[in-house]
Amino acid sequence: MAQDLQGRKVSDADVELHRHVNERLLGLRVNRYSWWVHARELADFLLPRRYKWLITPNQMTRGSPINQHILDSTGTIAARNLASGMMSGISSPTRPWFRLKIGRIDSTQTSPISLWLAECERLMMLVFQESNFYNSIAVIYFDLVIFGTAVMLIYEDFDNVIHCYNPCFGEYYVDSDGKFQPVIFFREFTMTIAQVVDQFGRENCSTNVQRLYDEGKAGLTREIIVAHAIEPNTDNRKFGIPARFKYREVYWEWGGSASPQGGISGTPGFLRKRGFHEAPHIAVRWDLVSNDAYGRSPGMDALPDIKQLQQEVRRKAQAIDKSVNPPMVADIQLKNQPASLLPGGTTYIAGMMQTGNAGFAPVYGNWRPGIAEISEDLNEIRARIKTIFFNDLFQVISQFQTRSNVSATEIDARRSEAMVMIGPVLERIQYELLDPIIDRTFSVMSRAGVLPPPPEEIAGQNIDIEYVSMLLTAQLASATSGIERTLQLVGGLVGVDPGVMDNIDVDFAVQKYSNLMNNDPKLIRSPEALKQMRDQRAQQAAQQQQAAQAEQASKMAQGAKTLSETDVGGGQNAMAAMVGGGP
Repeated sequence: MAQDLQGRKVSDADVELHRHVNERLLGLRVNRYSWWVHARELADFLLPRRYKWLITPNQMTRGSPINQHILDSTGTIAARNLASGMMSGISSPTRPWFRLKIGRIDSTQTSPISLWLAECERLMMLVFQESNFYNSIAVIYFDLVIFGTAVMLIYEDFDNVIHCYNPCFGEYYVDSDGKFQPVIFFREFTMTIAQVVDQFGRENCSTNVQRLYDEGKAGLTREIIVAHAIEPNTDNRKFGIPARFKYREVYWEWGGSASPQGGISGTPGFLRKRGFHEAPHIAVRWDLVSNDAYGRSPGMDALPDIKQLQQEVRRKAQAIDKSVNPPMVADIQLKNQPASLLPGGTTYIAGMMQTGNAGFAPVYGNWRPGIAEISEDLNEIRARIKTIFFNDLFQVISQFQTRSNVSATEIDARRSEAMVMIGPVLERIQYELLDPIIDRTFSVMSRAGVLPPPPEEIAGQNIDIEYVSMLLTAQLASATSGIERTLQLVGGLVGVDPGVMDNIDVDFAVQKYSNLMNNDPKLIRSPEALKQMRDQRAQQAAQQQQAAQAEQASKMAQGAKTLSETDVGGGQNAMAAMVGGGP
């Protein structure tokens, strides 16, 4: 075994793992370069505070103005509206946005399994509310619409069960496995000496960090670069991570005394090394091209328009400035003479009465800049930017402020059309973001003993996730228009051919329609209850028919009796007279 700088024994597995993660981080840095450069341009024009150009410790200029490229904030506001709309539409903190299911059993029913699922949902929503989850996922959406890639870390927390972190673009590196899933995550970031010791423990830090911590005072605020790696736990025997963990994680000091790059001899150690049953990192991409590890975004699509917007806003300001305060020409007599261009000021010019010429005049004469035309073009650019960021999707109602004859059908049609545009993105967000979040949180809560004991009858069964967010519900509801049109067509043909209804399974149509509208399943009766109700109705109808027939027969018998008892004379009764019989 080797030894670290504190004289502690370091296993060969740690030495090999340290060499592996260092070299892989350098390789990921090369692969990320073009995305890193493009992200800087996106940050300059849209979100300058969520990007790191260089990971530099002890940088004291973080609070300096860095949004010098933004003159018109339409792009930033449009991106914020999209992120806020996705937050409230997909994972709103004010209402349930997911439902747990086992087979066809969900939390809306009354069985013991349903009650257990409902309690699990309630506890999970409570954990999301009490932790910083909703603050973190709001950052995820904002990063996603601008950079196309966003990352969240979910760690176990003693106080709130989970705690979330949001690395910013420029700190982290993402890579995909053979299935093109972003399972590999590396990053480098800065931490103060006090933060390093507080999180990882003094005994795991290098000699330099321990010395600064022991000295205290200003040394506690000094920063170092910390490297971080999460990847599938392959070659677990080689790297010393137990095989029961699917993922491994290591933290180490990067570029300092505990790293070979520092130039100090000695075998490095790790600040932390541990395994995870499920991935603690969640990487989500807006859109992908081929097997790219990083995603494309609406921000990338809108960047040319945003640049044009900033340029034209600058030109418009120059035009207004030249119009209000134009460059002037003056008579040569005014050179080196007192002159005033202030309102109410007076400038004296010799011989002005004879020449009749003014002393000052605009350089451009009667020319006036086309400020109205520039303003019109700026409005067109702003509208394009808002469309790129799907603002029309989340502001359907506000688009009709100047109209009073808008029908509900028109609003639904517009909303459905917008849902078609964002549908693929919702599928990816569900698969890459929401599913891992719920899986990770449920597993952490289960290991922490927060969830109630499950019923015995669900042992070995998978728990499925059904999303009931507003956007997904609206997307599904748009499919109801096809059912409505089919039923309207068939209903119109009933008068021509009543047998046309034989083509429609009305029970299934009603059930499917209700499901697409995300109604409570209890709204539709079960097939068993429906059959029982119809059998009872048929039995009641048969009984009523029998009663009617019996009543009619009784009336006929009573009438015959009455006729037989009626004397019409000549020794005959009425019945005999009607049938032509004798006395």
